[in-house]
Amino acid sequence: MGHPLRAAAILILAGICSAGAQDLTPVQLPPPQKEIGKPLMQAFALRHSSRDFDPKPLPLQDLSNLLWAADGINRAESGKRTAPSAMNWQETDVFVVLAEGAYLYDPKTNSLKQVIAGDVRRFTGSQDFVKAAPINLVYVVDYARMAKANDEDRKLYSAADVGFIAENVYLYCASQGLAVVVRGSVDRLKLSEALKLGTDQKVILAQTVGYPK
Repeated sequence: MGHPLRAAAILILAGICSAGAQDLTPVQLPPPQKEIGKPLMQAFALRHSSRDFDPKPLPLQDLSNLLWAADGINRAESGKRTAPSAMNWQETDVFVVLAEGAYLYDPKTNSLKQVIAGDVRRFTGSQDFVKAAPINLVYVVDYARMAKANDEDRKLYSAADVGFIAENVYLYCASQGLAVVVRGSVDRLKLSEALKLGTDQKVILAQTVGYPK
């Protein structure tokens, strides 16, 4: 669906990539389509993991829908999200790794902020399919936002919060007929270096999304 939007997404992201790593112009996503999708119980029935992905990119509209479902703001007055967060720390960041580069999803502006240009999908997992799949989401927690928690609680609650986001993505993909799999097999050191993460930021999981092959 949405061939014009798909073309627009490719042009926008390719243009940013060709401008070089110094040009960090955000990509403004279209508003999420909150009225679409299958009923919840049907989505549960269809939810499953897949490791066969068509390499064609998703339209920008579908990417917006996906990210809003993952961890977008669903209560504007409070800034709270579609996924629960312990103590409302909102310590999880969603990085979007595409062929054109890596981006940070900003729920407040519904936009993508470029982190790096170039294809770093190979760093998002050990499986061969991650290198060609159109989208690899990377869930990164920032322990600095959980300053009042002890080390054990930081690990426990942040892992649970990432799980909520990953399941939101599973249900959205089931509802929209997309292929998806969550992955723990990640070279966290190399990926952290590729995404230029700080010392308080930790890669927890990655999740691959695309059209089924």
